Amino acid sequence: MSNNIRITKQFSFETGHALYGYDGKCKNVHGHSYKLSVTVIGQPITDNTNVKFGMVIDFSDLKKIVTEEIVDVFDHATVFNKNTPHVELAKELQDRDHNVLLVDYQPTSEMMVIDFAKKIKTRLPKHINLHSLKLQETESSFAEWFAYENN
Repeated sequence: MSNNIRITKQFSFETGHALYGYDGKCKNVHGHSYKLSVTVIGQPITDNTNVKFGMVIDFSDLKKIVTEEIVDVFDHATVFNKNTPHVELAKELQDRDHNVLLVDYQPTSEMMVIDFAKKIKTRLPKHINLHSLKLQETESSFAEWFAYENN
């Protein structure tokens, strides 16, 4: 009998961005206190000689992956779509020693979760699957990614 269990760890980071070509306020550089929930799925380890006995994945192992791939990269950075004239603004900020991230997508919450899913999946152990991501941009707005909808 298999017991698939979902494990979720939550993260937070501060990131600035601007949406080039957008028809509202978010075309301006601004920031969010993002909250990211990462849910993985797997079976608890049944080998009672394993130090991780009873765990799907050690929360600290999941924390290390997400911190290295996402939090440390995006926290206190400003994200711009490098395929827009914002690349000039990015260069100016970089020249002034600002932490700038140039991505090849529009840095909306929707596109960020797609990027995050790719990055996290490559780092997970073989027996652990990424189940879902939830990226909360504001108190009332978030984007979600689910593995079963993205085969």
